[in-house]
Amino acid sequence: MLPPRFELHRPSTIEGALELMARFGDDATFYAGGTELLVAMKARVLRYAHLIDLKKIGSLAEIHLNGSGGILIGALSTHHQISCNPYVITHFPGYAALSENVANIRVRIAGTLGGNLCFAEPHADPATLLCALNARAHLVSLKGRRIINISDFILGEFSTAREDGEILTHIELPPLPHGARAVYRSFGQQERPTAGVAVVRTPHATGPEWKIWAGAVSSRPLELSLVTEAVKGVADTHVIDQIRVQSEVHAETLEIHDDAHGGADYKRHLISVLARRAAEDCLS
Repeated sequence: MLPPRFELHRPSTIEGALELMARFGDDATFYAGGTELLVAMKARVLRYAHLIDLKKIGSLAEIHLNGSGGILIGALSTHHQISCNPYVITHFPGYAALSENVANIRVRIAGTLGGNLCFAEPHADPATLLCALNARAHLVSLKGRRIINISDFILGEFSTAREDGEILTHIELPPLPHGARAVYRSFGQQERPTAGVAVVRTPHATGPEWKIWAGAVSSRPLELSLVTEAVKGVADTHVIDQIRVQSEVHAETLEIHDDAHGGADYKRHLISVLARRAAEDCLS
């Protein structure tokens, strides 16, 4: 089925895109990779008279190091570009590996990180690891600029903190401490995760610090803070079993959705399995 007729606009600057959005208001939306938007429009779930294509704004597709040693990923960077980028591979190999396994090759070539985050489809991979990495979203509008944590940006199913008229320009990954490891593991069907778990291990003089986030099991990524508190200071020789056990316990307290990808009990089981596997990879 073809989408309803619309007018396509192709501004070459962020300012031009913002002015078009201000002119057309609710009749318009920003267009990035289109892998989610066009599907929704073809299914008549969404309808817009104007699409504002951002792909001619070159700065939104750049990936570079920032002054603090972290990385700024342009919102129009595709998953394939991210997976091949030398900065990402060197500084965030776990995120490069995630990008290399998003959906299928067509989606990786066309789909953008910014589009993925702004659409906020729960059964997606990037947001979970980005939350664990303390990533931040850079947004701009005619009123100015602001920065917000990805963990606060995703509000729920198909819902974000992006305000009307705002463009997500970059995703900032702060530098990982020396010796830190970040791993994402997922399991699913039909090219979408039924569950995904991100684990970040950071060494400290008093013992390693762990961060664990679960995604695709609820309307937004969930931090397993009870697990990380329980394993604080636990030696590496015993921590894997503790993570598995504590993940099982914590998963029972989470509000997890039954859906076409699996039942709530099945997803709770996957959380503990994937948390253990990701933690093992952090130590390998």
